[in-house]
Amino acid sequence: MSSQKAYDVAVIGAGVFGAWTAWHLAKRGQRVVLIDAYGPAHSRASSGGETRIIRMGYGADELYTRWSERSLTQWKDFSAVTRQPLFLETGVLWMAGKDETRLRESKQTLERCGIPFAELNREALEKRYPQIGLDDIKCGVLEPRSGVLMARRAVAAVVEEAVRLGTEYRCERVLKPAGSRRVREVSTSGGEHIAAGQFVFACGPWLGKVFPDVLGPRIFPSRQEVFFFGVPAGDRRFAPPALPTWLFQEDLVYGMPDIEGRGLKIASDEHGERVDPDTQSRIVSPAMTKMVQEYVARRFPALRDAPIVETRVCQYENTSKGDFLIDRHPKMENVWFVGGGSGHGFKHGPAAGEYVTGQLLDGTAAEARFSLATKGLVQRRAVY
Repeated sequence: MSSQKAYDVAVIGAGVFGAWTAWHLAKRGQRVVLIDAYGPAHSRASSGGETRIIRMGYGADELYTRWSERSLTQWKDFSAVTRQPLFLETGVLWMAGKDETRLRESKQTLERCGIPFAELNREALEKRYPQIGLDDIKCGVLEPRSGVLMARRAVAAVVEEAVRLGTEYRCERVLKPAGSRRVREVSTSGGEHIAAGQFVFACGPWLGKVFPDVLGPRIFPSRQEVFFFGVPAGDRRFAPPALPTWLFQEDLVYGMPDIEGRGLKIASDEHGERVDPDTQSRIVSPAMTKMVQEYVARRFPALRDAPIVETRVCQYENTSKGDFLIDRHPKMENVWFVGGGSGHGFKHGPAAGEYVTGQLLDGTAAEARFSLATKGLVQRRAVY
């Protein structure tokens, strides 16, 4: 079966980048089709799962601080319009020990950008958060207006709104586009042919599989394990507002308070082994389970014997440095890559969609850090 309808833009991938790109394009009056092989923020996706952090602190990296600020405004506006509680203002607490460099740089950037924060010394941390084990921790920075996004729910809502604005949604697997200089249409696994003027591939960890010649060695999907620990009955110390979202900078560990009764969330931000998003095991490993249990006993002593009530295995789709990839295909002038979220991308969905729309419709100035040319073959992480 062939589709006779031609679209202005076909967006392949209904994760947070693809969904917001479709939404922004539809708001601009474009005829858009949004296509995903499994569904918006499905269980294999990097945008899947219930919650994500949105924080402004990025050390000296003002680009992402500005993008986070812009995105938070859009997340809040969208949540208000749709009347869905997609953002929870839990606050975000950064903690550091011997090396305060990134916290110091973050404070300078936040101050420069006019973003409120509070500095907390060890004594203030002990008084305010007695439920946290602060050994080796010297200081903290609290972003009171940052917090948590309801990830899977939020992506589904953005897709629903994009459809309301005129976007057509299809659950299909899109095959690798064929063509030399300009692609006229893409084929799906169901035998459909979808014609469009521009094609945006926002496929996350699948980008390297769809474009193995260009992106195969430049997208590094890594296995990331997430744990939820059950809190004691009736104990509100581990729920907001008593406990904010938190990050131990030097430990490369982050987590969230007990939200919607799911328990204390904890995960390592250190990159795991390279994996295939289609075939990797989604069962947590005994080694990581043991490490996380020991870590919780250290940092949250009251949860020393707490049960693990839920686990999840997902993946980051890392670029060599951690910068996003938003650029044209080097040979197909109307094919765009949008991805490389690198574990920190979810919060930036609104700003990313806005940026892509500006590139496609207005020819706005490109950010050099997002270019394909800057994506190396070896990982040297520089964005946290």
